[in-house]
Amino acid sequence: MPRAAQAPMPTLQLDVALQLLQQSGRSPPEGDPSSPFWLQSVIDALVEISSKDALTGLANRRAFELALGRELDRVARSGEPALLLALDIDHFKSVNDTHGHHVGDLVIQAVARALQDSVRPMDLVARVGGEEFAIILPNCPSSFGETVAERIRRRVEGMPVAIGAPGAPQTLSVTVSIGGAFAPQWVRSTPVLWIERTDQQLYRAKAHGRNLVRLEPSAVSLVSSEERRMLFDQFQAQEHE
Repeated sequence: MPRAAQAPMPTLQLDVALQLLQQSGRSPPEGDPSSPFWLQSVIDALVEISSKDALTGLANRRAFELALGRELDRVARSGEPALLLALDIDHFKSVNDTHGHHVGDLVIQAVARALQDSVRPMDLVARVGGEEFAIILPNCPSSFGETVAERIRRRVEGMPVAIGAPGAPQTLSVTVSIGGAFAPQWVRSTPVLWIERTDQQLYRAKAHGRNLVRLEPSAVSLVSSEERRMLFDQFQAQEHE
């Protein structure tokens, strides 16, 4: 029988990939574009920019949600406490309305640097919205949670943001409201439930005047009915194994 003709190998379309790298401020990798090393360098760069916020360099919402799911799985298996913080820049709309979006971007970048400088290398800081940030703190005891959240709040409060043109120095003071909730230990939960709990505490901070920290009282969080159902289903599955 005659050998079936093999389909030609598809040609890689790298123009879009290189354009994305250029738009993100990156230069194409050096070397031979046909080499596996060069192609892998392009892939690695694309993976990195797909997980980073373009304005701040922090993790973006997609990377944050993936990390949140991994951390919940770890807490359910190990029982180690983990804290999720949600932060909003106070009165950010008035910053944009008064000074323009360029100054708003400067404020967001300054706050992002302050957050990154206030936590451990193992903690994940993400920009999840316009003026909204989130921080995942693994292995964070309840006795430490209030301390680190207050440190972040004070760091931002005491940080003047330079907004003036060269030769005309001008600074702007900003604050953040912070809410936090601990992942339920030894319980299978979901990112949505953890975020909801954290947002409830953030709303409390805003309702009580902003520039405040509000955390759940301890790492032993109240278990919701949905989490109880998930825990029951987990036990049922284990019994039938």
